[in-house]
Order: sequence, then C-alpha cells, then structure tokens
Amino acid sequence: MEDLNRKGEILIFAEQDNGVLSEVPLELLSKGRELADTLKVPLACVLVGDKVGGLARKLIQHGADTVYVADDPRLKDYQTASYARVVGDLITERRPQICIFGATPMGRDLAPTVASAQRCGLTADCTDLQIGNYTDPATKEEQTSLLLQIRPAFGGNIIATIVNPYNWPQMATVREGVMRMSSADTGRQGRVVEAAVNLDGMELPVRVLSRVTRARTVNLKAARIIVAGGAGVGSRENFQLIRDLAGVLGAAVGASRAAVDLGFIANDHQVGQTGTTVRPALYIACGISGAVQHCAGMQESAKILAINSDRDAPIFGIAHYGIVGDLNEVLPMLIKAIRGGASIGQAVAQHAEPKA
Repeated sequence: MEDLNRKGEILIFAEQDNGVLSEVPLELLSKGRELADTLKVPLACVLVGDKVGGLARKLIQHGADTVYVADDPRLKDYQTASYARVVGDLITERRPQICIFGATPMGRDLAPTVASAQRCGLTADCTDLQIGNYTDPATKEEQTSLLLQIRPAFGGNIIATIVNPYNWPQMATVREGVMRMSSADTGRQGRVVEAAVNLDGMELPVRVLSRVTRARTVNLKAARIIVAGGAGVGSRENFQLIRDLAGVLGAAVGASRAAVDLGFIANDHQVGQTGTTVRPALYIACGISGAVQHCAGMQESAKILAINSDRDAPIFGIAHYGIVGDLNEVLPMLIKAIRGGASIGQAVAQHAEPKA
C-alpha cells in the first residue's frame, strides 16, 4: 500500500436532492470529524449536483475542512452513472483513505458502483465506525489505524467488525440516525474546491421528464426487530435513546399512540390498533404501559422485551422478558454492551427476567 493512501483524507458523500441537503451527511460529519482527528488527516465532503455550491457552507459548519463541489446542469437529477463517474474521478485524484456514504436509497445505489470501479471493499449498513488495529491471522502482520466497520448481523444476534487492510479506500455506508449530529459552528472556516466534471461523451441511460415525490414512510411490517417508545420516554429529545438502540440492532423505530400524540415522533412510526400491526422476531417496548390498543398491534411478535419503571405495567403481562427500571439508565447500558460486541440476548440477560 502506498504511503499516499495512508495520509489521505476522509471523504464523505454529501447527499442532496433538488438543492436540499440531506441530514445524513451532517450526521456522518460528526463521526467523520472524530475519525479524522484520530488519524490526524483532513475531513472532506463531495457535493454533487446543479447550483449546489451554496450548500458547502453548512457542511463546513458541521465539520468539513474541504468541500469539493461538482456543479453541472447534467448533475441536476441523480443518476448512478454520472454521479459514480464524478465521485470516482475525485477518489482517483485525491486518494482518500476512507469514503463514507449514507445508507439511503441513493447511497446504497451509488456506493457499490463506486466501490466496484475502485476495486475496493464496501461494508453496508454500518452502525458504528472506529479506528483500530488488525493482525493478519495468516502472516501475523499487524496493520495499524484501520477503519473498523461495525454492523449487526443475523437479526442483531451478533455484531460484526469488518476491516479492509489492503484494497483502499476503505468504504462504508452508514445507517441513518445512528450517528449523533453535532451542532453547527457558524464561525468555522474551510475550503470550497471546484471538482472536475468529466461527462463529455457519456450517454446517460435515463432522461428525466418529470418528478413526483412522496414523503418517505417507515416500513414497520418488514422489520425483523422493532424498538418502540411510549409516553414514558418523556420527551421528543429523549426519543434519541430509542433511535440509538434501534441503530445498533439494525431495527426499525416504533412508537405507541401516546408518544405520537405527544409529538415525540411522526405517526408513520405508530404501532397498534390505530397504527401498524407488526409481527417482528423481536419487539422491544420502552416506556410503553401496554394499553389494549397498542398490544393488539404487536402481541404476535415472536419475542417481546418490555422495559418499564412500573412493575405492574400491563405490558409485562404479554412480554416474554421484562426489565423493571428507568429506561434512561437501562437503554445506555444495553447500547454500550451491544457496541462492545455482546448480542442482544447477552445484553438483555444481564438485566431481564422471564415473564412468559
């Protein structure tokens, strides 16, 4: 591996749609800043589109040192071929050691195409990224300061740590919402650099005539694991604990009607008689008392774990396992254990007791 690669920056794909910056790159910048500071290398973003230069300032405020702007009318609408060429050309020129994409529909389409062209690995749907070392079991050669790409597998029963010590850049997609977005620093300074757009002679396979967009909804029915919060979560801000646990498990985020009515989360996440009926392999009910209407929508789950400070809450009547305690204390302990390599079963076993 060339030293140039080792000294390369961290590059984040800054997803935007129709001139509106997604929240995903802002989340990724928070983690990217941490990784870049550990490696002592710059943190950069690549922003692709038409008339999108004005978005660069926001990326700098959230931690980017450099924003490469590829601005061209032919990039107005996302197409795999054109975006992959622009991003790939920049990677070839800049030789970053790490490239990170959001695990969004766009990121899941673009990242594999770029990785294939670069002939490097790609770890999909990561829930955490860290810097660490790796020893080759065959040669006993130790590689230092590698990207540890962490993701749940087998329905959250194990946590896999994946490394790419040889074919760089190290590339990963990261699930939405698992990285905490940092606050903007309005005084922060950075560089905005014009990126080359070499699309001459490229015949795009699709011509966009018009666009019809709909708000994205949560696919609770297809989720194997759901972490749901109720009124007991306490606030919209505190609901981040529910999202954090769901993130490390690769789970969907659900909610009771009470949580939705209180404005903690959008009604697309509502589980129950007046929401979505679900039958996941694991349903984790946090701060949910267990009203009949809610239980009707989730009681056929294969396994139910209830976490509630009220020992007499009705939810324990249908739960297979229960944890009596303050979710503000219990959830961080579960998250820490799972991120540390424990399975959900091992993490829960330390605190739960069988209920049914």
